[in-house]
Amino acid sequence: MTQSRRMLVLRAVVEDYIRSQEPVGSTSLTRDHDLGVSSATIRNDMSALEDEGYLIQPHTSAGRVPTEKGYRYFVDRLATVVPLSEAQRRGINSFLSGSVSLKDALQRSARLLSEITGQVAIVTSPSLAKATLRHVEMVPVAMTTLLAVVITDTGRVAQHGLTIASMPAVDEINRLSNTVNEQCVGLSLSKSAETVRSIAASAGYESVRGVADALADAFESMALDERANELYMSGTSHLAHSRSLTDLAPLFDALEEQVVLMKLMSNLSEETNASGVGVAIGSEMHTPGLLHASVVSSGYGRSGEAGEPAGNDPVGEPETESQTNDMEPIAFVGSIGPTHMDYAATMAAVRAVARYLTAFLSEGRTQD
Repeated sequence: MTQSRRMLVLRAVVEDYIRSQEPVGSTSLTRDHDLGVSSATIRNDMSALEDEGYLIQPHTSAGRVPTEKGYRYFVDRLATVVPLSEAQRRGINSFLSGSVSLKDALQRSARLLSEITGQVAIVTSPSLAKATLRHVEMVPVAMTTLLAVVITDTGRVAQHGLTIASMPAVDEINRLSNTVNEQCVGLSLSKSAETVRSIAASAGYESVRGVADALADAFESMALDERANELYMSGTSHLAHSRSLTDLAPLFDALEEQVVLMKLMSNLSEETNASGVGVAIGSEMHTPGLLHASVVSSGYGRSGEAGEPAGNDPVGEPETESQTNDMEPIAFVGSIGPTHMDYAATMAAVRAVARYLTAFLSEGRTQD
C-alpha cells in the first residue's frame, strides 16, 4: 500500500462527499474513480485513513466522511485556484461594473458572492488605519470650529470637527490646506499627522498653528479608529438550507459578532496560499459557533500597479504568485459555509471578487 495512492483515495472521498453529502463507500469509489485497484484494496486504504484521523465512519457498515484533518489535507493540496469559466467571469464583470461608488461595489460584491457560492458572504470596507490621504478641505462652520473633510485613496470621506481658540483668516486656512495637500497626499493618516505637526512648527505658519495641531489630532484619531471598518454581509438565508436547526443558533450568534468575524477573516486573508486565498476549517477558527463551518478569505487592496486601469476583465486570468504579492491587502472578501463546502469553487469565487475590488480601487472609481 503506497501513501500516495491512499491520499488519492482520500481526495476521492472528499470530492464525492462534497458532491453528495452522503457517506462514501468503497464500491462507489471503485465505480466512479479510476484508482486502478480493487474494492477490497480501497476498503483497506479507507480503514487506514480512518486510523490516521482523515476519515470517520458515522455508522457501522456505512461509508466514511472526511474529518477536519481530511479536509485540511485536501485544501492544502489544491495547489492552484481553478479559474472561473468565461461565462462566470462575464457575469461578475457585468454585475459589478455597474457600481457607482465603493460602498455600492462592496454591497454588490457581497450579494454576488453569496449567490455564486450559496453561502454567507462577507466583505469589509478598507479601514482608515490602512488608507492614505488623497485630499483634505477645512471649512469654518462657527467662531471657533472648522469642519475637516478628509478624502482617502479608497474613496472614503470622513468628517471631523476641529475646535480652536480663535479663527485665523480664511486665506491663512486655505494656505495651510494647500500645503497639507501638497506634502501629505499618498501618506497614511498617522504619517500625515506627523507631517502636519512639522508644518505647524515651521516659520510662516504661526497664525494657523492651532488649526494644524487640531488637524493632526484628527488624523491620529481617524487612524486609530478601527470601527471605521464597515462590514457587508449577504446570504444568511442560505444557512437554513444547509445546516440542522441545532447548529444554526450558535452560527447566527457567531455571525452577529462582527468584531470577532472581522478579526478572524482579516487574519486569515493575511495567511494565504500562493494564489492569495486563505482557508480555515472548524476548530481552527477558535470560535464555538463556527465549529461546523469553514471560512475562505482573500484580501483586496492596492495593486502593485495602482492607478493603472485593470482592463475590461479584471477577473480573467489567474495572477502569478509575484503579482499576488504585489497587492497590499487593506480589506477582505470572505465566504462562510459548511465544512463540506465546494472548496475549489468557493476559493475561485472569493479570489475573483477580491481581484475585481482591487481593480476597482486601482482605477480610482471609489468616490462616494
